[in-house]
Amino acid sequence: MEVIMAKSAGFCFGVKRAVESVYEQIETGKKIYTFGPIIHNEEVVKDLEEKGVQVIENMDELGRITEGTVIIRSHGVSKEVYELIDKQGLECVDATCPFVKRIHRIVEKESGEGKKIIIIGNPGHPEVEGIRGWAVTETIVMESEKEVEDFLNDKNNGVLKNEELCIVSQTTFNYNKFKDLVEIFSKRGYNVSVVNTICNATEERQTEAKQIASQVQTMIVIGGTHSSNTRKLYEICKKECENTHFIQTLDDLHLELLKAASPVGITAGASTPNNIIEEVQNYVRINF
Repeated sequence: MEVIMAKSAGFCFGVKRAVESVYEQIETGKKIYTFGPIIHNEEVVKDLEEKGVQVIENMDELGRITEGTVIIRSHGVSKEVYELIDKQGLECVDATCPFVKRIHRIVEKESGEGKKIIIIGNPGHPEVEGIRGWAVTETIVMESEKEVEDFLNDKNNGVLKNEELCIVSQTTFNYNKFKDLVEIFSKRGYNVSVVNTICNATEERQTEAKQIASQVQTMIVIGGTHSSNTRKLYEICKKECENTHFIQTLDDLHLELLKAASPVGITAGASTPNNIIEEVQNYVRINF
């Protein structure tokens, strides 16, 4: 069977850096915590837990810890998390993706100048929650044309056309969709300062996935169920190839690919380990 493998599949720079930082800290023998799962991949998180790494889920749990090292995950956190870590006298290892750090600096600066912050992204995603925590003015999160239109049509939204707005994006958001949503603000005549904060790796991954999916009969997208960037890859591929499948590991593959037709394309999210990608690729080549 012909298999087309995405060159951009697997760990991006930020995720690789974050995961490596946890394994390095394990070697110190100290008590290690991560604020939230270090990445959105269940297999990696499970392996770290087996090595003694504990996940802190919220500020209340963090406030009960008095010793050890807290690692900030690649998605980043709000400013108050850093403040609480310092207050508790804990060691902090900051593994926030540099692209996310850039957004924190932009939001802190622009909101400090009085601008309201519009974040294009998933309001429940930890990266977005962290970004909101760096603003000193109001933040508004939206991810669809309907949400933007409803917001702008709401006379009680509190935003005036002459008011300065700063628009940023979750790093893993669909680039074309981001442009479409920004255009709505511009066409309505709002005073917006737009900063494209989608990371280059995300744009390249999405572009390559779309290209491959348009050429194949079957498309496989590998990644964690909670991974935002993997979910977006799946949506992009599904539009190009109806026979697109979202799997986490090789165990999810068997039944899905009974309908497989050649050629098969494979891509993976930024939180997917290389060993899982290689297992799937080899299995498809040998068995189908």
